[in-house]
Amino acid sequence: MRTVRSSAGLLLLVALLAVTPASANPAGVVKESGRTAGHAIRDGTLTVARTVRDFFSHGPHTAKRTWRENAARTSAELHADKERVKQEARSEG
Repeated sequence: MRTVRSSAGLLLLVALLAVTPASANPAGVVKESGRTAGHAIRDGTLTVARTVRDFFSHGPHTAKRTWRENAARTSAELHADKERVKQEARSEG
């Protein structure tokens, strides 16, 4: 699942760079896109680590709940990062 999240972050990066208008701040877009990819990798890794920890500490039901909570947090952060990239793409200079 971690690979899927990492791939999703990189796919978002490529998609946002492809639709970036010519008047956008390229350095800012690349910076924010890189930050988005980094957050996706970090959050995916933490999700897997926390889920494995809870599986062995508290069992499969707790691990499932941990996975879902962390996945929701990751999704919310990716949406916020996406908005930052879009805002940077709209700015000039």
